[in-house]
This record gives sequence, C-alpha cells and structure tokens, in this order.
Amino acid sequence: MNNLEFIIERLKTNEEIAQKFYMVEAKILSILNFSDFFDMLLSEIREKFDVSHVWISIIKNSELSKLIRSIGPSDNLKKHLNMIDRTLFAELLGSMMEPILANSDLEPYFKLFPRGQKYDIKSIAVSPISLDGKVVGSLNLADISKLRFQPGLDTVFLDHISVKVSLCLSNVVAHEKLKFLAYHDPLTGLLNRRVMEDVLKREFTRAVRYKNSLTIVFIDLDDFKTINDTYGHDRGDDLLKHVAKLLIDMCRETDVVARFAGDEFVIILPETSPENAERLIFRLIKDLSEYPLKKRGVTIPISISFGVASTKDTSIKNHQQLLKKADQKLYLAKKDKKSARRPSI
Repeated sequence: MNNLEFIIERLKTNEEIAQKFYMVEAKILSILNFSDFFDMLLSEIREKFDVSHVWISIIKNSELSKLIRSIGPSDNLKKHLNMIDRTLFAELLGSMMEPILANSDLEPYFKLFPRGQKYDIKSIAVSPISLDGKVVGSLNLADISKLRFQPGLDTVFLDHISVKVSLCLSNVVAHEKLKFLAYHDPLTGLLNRRVMEDVLKREFTRAVRYKNSLTIVFIDLDDFKTINDTYGHDRGDDLLKHVAKLLIDMCRETDVVARFAGDEFVIILPETSPENAERLIFRLIKDLSEYPLKKRGVTIPISISFGVASTKDTSIKNHQQLLKKADQKLYLAKKDKKSARRPSI
C-alpha cells in the first residue's frame, strides 16, 4: 500500500469512527437522569465500537459521587460503576487530563474495576471526565486485544467523547439536583413532608389490603431551640444532619425516613409491630448517647422524644389519623418530660 492509499484508508477509518462517536453523542445528549445516561453511554460504546468492557469510575466524595449515592444507582449501573478513593485515582492518572492508553503492567488499573468484577483484559483506555472543570472520574474501555489500546495511538476521539460526556453530565447533574430538591429536604437529604405523606398514604392502603402491621414514629429533638441559642444555628443544622444520618444508618431499605418540619422527623416502618419500632428508637437513643455531635472540639449532647402509632390500633381509619396519633403520643411524651423536670414544691 502506497502513502496515498494509506492516507485514504486512514481518513476512511477516522470518518467511520467519527460517525460512531456522533451516534453515541446523539443517544446521550437528551438524557437527563443518571441511570439512563450512564446505561445508554456504556451500552452504546460497547455496541458501536465492539469493546469488551466499558465502565465508569467516580472519585469518592466528589460532588458527582454524593449525588449518585443520594439518588441511588440502578442495579445495572452498580455492575459498571466503581467508586474510587481520590488519592488512588491520582496515583493512577496523576494530573493528566488526556486519556491514558496501556497494554502492559495493567495490574494497577485493576483497582478501577467495579467491585466484584474481574475482567480479562490485555489493554485499557482511561479517559478523565470532569464536572465544572474538576476531574470527577473516568470513562474506562478495556479489551482482550493487546493492540486495541496500545500506547502511541491517536486519542483525539477519546478526547472528544470525554468532553462530550463531561458537558452532558453537567446537564444531567443540574436536572437531577432540581428533581432531588423537589422530593428531599435540602439540609438533611431526607424525604420532605409532602413526599412522606404520599408514601404514608400508599403504605397505609397496602397494610390494610394485606392485613400487615404498619407503624410510624414521630420524633422531636429535645431543647433544640436552646441548642441553637447556645451553639448557633450552624451547629443546630449539623445536629439535624447528624440525627438524619443515624436514622438512615439504622433503618432498613424498606423503611422511609423523612424530615417533617424543623427538628421533627417521621419514620415509616412497613410490616413492623409497634414493639419492634420502640426497640429501634431505644437503639437510636443509645446511639445518640454514645455518639453525640462533636464539632470543633465541642460536644453537643442530644436527646429525643417520640411517639409511636400503628395500624394495630383499630380506631385508626386512615393515614392522616395514624400520623396524628403518633404526633399526639409525641406531645404527651414531651409533656411528661417537662413535668419530670419541674421542681416539686
């Protein structure tokens, strides 16, 4: 093959590659949620370019990782997503913004594999992806062919797709943030009151239909105003987030934790007896005692009051009454505490 034939063949190959990248871009451009965006991106690259393995690595504690974790990735995405420590990621890529190609000494790159996945690969391409100018992870392509991603190959198309993915990702993040705020409390990340009431109505209907026990717990922080007045509202916000995290950590995936208002929280516990709900709250009280909020050398003790209501109470006919009953019991619990504190005459 002479030089002219080689150039023509190369141009033809590049045009075919460019067309494939264009088709990938067209597929992902209009997608505005994480799961569909990544699922489509990975499947399109795998299909259009016949690559053995394609997956995403996201730097832990980056804005992107926090948002993905709060929303919850799809089961399919979990298989093709790796959360990687920032220091480890930097060791692999350094300060490089360009794609890395490798076909020898690949073991260090195995750390990019999704948890539980083992790929038989002979070459790899790692393309950084960014969000608002900061690297937040990488798009990884690997193949059983040693020549597929050998160092020295032109990476212009990988650069191009990395830029496009990063731009599309900005749109997805903006959309997901708006959607998240519509359903969640912006401070704690818990479901907001409106969504909680919709969920409670649904769960109450289900419990009645299948004759299961549905229990809810209404929680209120004791002396929250005093904490705000003593330590400042920033520490009060930290306290709410601290309690929210403990609640999420303690509850099952089927349970629902919501911020009702101010320093009030509601837990919806499907298929749970009031006795088991109380056991859960006593565990929470124990954890709050053992793990008080510590900020800037200051320890802030936390105590709570709670009320429990259940569909086992036959006087309760709808979800509003269930919530009201738990609220009434919470009020009585707080009243009893105040009475106990009042000095006798």
